[in-house]
Amino acid sequence: MYGFIKKILFGFAPETIHHGVMRGLKIVNALPFGKNLLDAFCQPKNAGLERTLWGLRFPNPVGLAAGFDKDAKYLDELAHLGFGFVEIGTVTPLPQPGNDQPRLFRLPADQALINRMGFNNEGARAAAKRLQKRRTNIIIGGNIGKNKVTPNEEAISDYEKCFHALFDGVDYFVVNVSSPNTPNLRALQEKEPLKQLLHHLQTLNMQKSRQKPILLKIAPDLTNEQLDDIIEIVKETGLAGIVATNTTISRANLQTPQAELEQIGAGGLSGLPVKERATEVIRYIHRKSGGTIPIIAVGGIFTAADAQEKLDAGASLVQVYTGFIYEGPAIVKKICQGLSQHQ
Repeated sequence: MYGFIKKILFGFAPETIHHGVMRGLKIVNALPFGKNLLDAFCQPKNAGLERTLWGLRFPNPVGLAAGFDKDAKYLDELAHLGFGFVEIGTVTPLPQPGNDQPRLFRLPADQALINRMGFNNEGARAAAKRLQKRRTNIIIGGNIGKNKVTPNEEAISDYEKCFHALFDGVDYFVVNVSSPNTPNLRALQEKEPLKQLLHHLQTLNMQKSRQKPILLKIAPDLTNEQLDDIIEIVKETGLAGIVATNTTISRANLQTPQAELEQIGAGGLSGLPVKERATEVIRYIHRKSGGTIPIIAVGGIFTAADAQEKLDAGASLVQVYTGFIYEGPAIVKKICQGLSQHQ
């Protein structure tokens, strides 16, 4: 059924239909029996998929990656689609419009997306207010970044502001230094600036009466030597884990015509083309760290087999984004059904 609906949805500009569909979901959720209807179609019914990590109990291991609900507007609605957790953001201290539109593109031949959104969001204060008003108790991650106008030399201040603003409303944090759509952001993945940033956030964390897990989201384009540095830094700073991986700047082995790719231009590629590399990164980190670093896997997860591949490589949890767009609102239910058969 979703295949037919998808043809209609894909007839509209990606960003336009995203907001339209989510507004529609809000309406359905507000109708009498709307929540029950969503639960019946989308909620996993499989027992034994719970995961406990960082003292948090995840009802199932399938979450929604950052970028979909940037401003925490749809948490109550997304909870009824079966997600075990939702990651909001990327949130920056100040509101910013992001890059010029169009900035989100579908590559159906590759089951992929290219985005150059540029951390468009309403700012940390607005997200914090919505988090206070949410009704669902679904686990929430807060993905934080810096404003575009903030130079890298002052980036720590931006991450600190987001950390404080969101602390009471989220269950864990993800430090995003790996988006390709904010100029020079990925330079913060280099060893010394990254170590300084993470040490600072962990110091702030330890000053709280109770600490929140802080994870690092990394790019799939890192070399093994850079991954070795990441592993060392995560251990040294006592970070809770890694989210692997963000979007890639690579355009290798795509089915989409080169002329179309050139017309689209810059941006991060997500979806099926990232699947293999994301799994490689997860397997490498898991092996080199001796399995001591918890990993949230993201990248090319469309089916239960895709999710199982990530879990077998060493991930503890998985996230979907592009797969959600292509597979539809029943994706969590389908993945959980498949995972339950491997237990």
